[in-house]
Amino acid sequence: MDWAVLLAGGSGTRFWPLSSPRRPKQLLPLAGDVPTAIATARAVEPLVSRKRILVVAGADLAPKLAAALDLPPEQILVEPKAASTAPALAWATATALARDPSATLLSMHADWYLADPERFRRAADAALEAARMDDALVTVGVVPTRVEPGYGHIVPGEIIRGPLYRVARFVEKPPRPEAESLTASGALWNSGLFAWTAGRFLDELRQHAPEVSGPMMRLAEGDVAAFFDEVSPVAIDVALFERSERVIMLRGDFPWDDVGNWEAIARVRPADAEGNVLRGPVSAVDAARSIAWSDGTPVVLAGVKDVVVVAANGRILVLDRSRAGDMKEVLESLPPDVRTLE
Repeated sequence: MDWAVLLAGGSGTRFWPLSSPRRPKQLLPLAGDVPTAIATARAVEPLVSRKRILVVAGADLAPKLAAALDLPPEQILVEPKAASTAPALAWATATALARDPSATLLSMHADWYLADPERFRRAADAALEAARMDDALVTVGVVPTRVEPGYGHIVPGEIIRGPLYRVARFVEKPPRPEAESLTASGALWNSGLFAWTAGRFLDELRQHAPEVSGPMMRLAEGDVAAFFDEVSPVAIDVALFERSERVIMLRGDFPWDDVGNWEAIARVRPADAEGNVLRGPVSAVDAARSIAWSDGTPVVLAGVKDVVVVAANGRILVLDRSRAGDMKEVLESLPPDVRTLE
């Protein structure tokens, strides 16, 4: 049967000060009226039964996600500590296999924007079918809608059939000139949407991912804490998809955004006639191409262009829109008492 794994790690610091430990990115309505985690679960649920959706999250976030998604405790996998995506997916896949020997899994992140859920489900269904038919690890490459250095890229190789390709190579967040060249030559975005049969995935980890393979016996023993104590943090792309010879790519033609920073808000929310994207009690007077979000404090934009203004959690951020990708560096430069939110 088909299963889905929603990866819900990360604190969403790039959405400071709106995102906080108490209400991180996955629980914020960044792209619509409901939190991204709820929207992502709704997008996949018609394809995968709610009873077979697993969520991987840290201890602080897990109970909030369980409540938001209305899932029972056995479907919420609480990581003892953060160790990146390969260990998380090893655990989730082993869990699904223990409950269903025929499990085929779809791996996705809980903070995506999927503007057309039906087109997404068609691609996801095709990825699951290819994982079974080809006994392969399937990565879904999304057709780019712009040049985006902030995304990983996949260079497709020879066609297998229909929208399925071999993978020529992966390119992780290329500089803009290279991203322009890759996009022009037909490279796709590495969405992070994956599919595999549980047995094949775990076998490939044992063969190609030494960071994970040794401690995997702890999962078989049911000792999750020991597994996370012994495993080395590593992303699934590095641990497996760049090493295994059983990787194929499905060309996915559906609107997708990883909503990675404040700039993304302009892509996933409607703008006014002047190109401003406003949320909350915000007024714009002779302002253009700006993003403003307030969780209650009235904000006025007057005579400004291309800025991000956020009033939330007792903090006010004013940022040149071109610097939206620099939030990590901005936060690191702040005094701890300003940076730290409850």
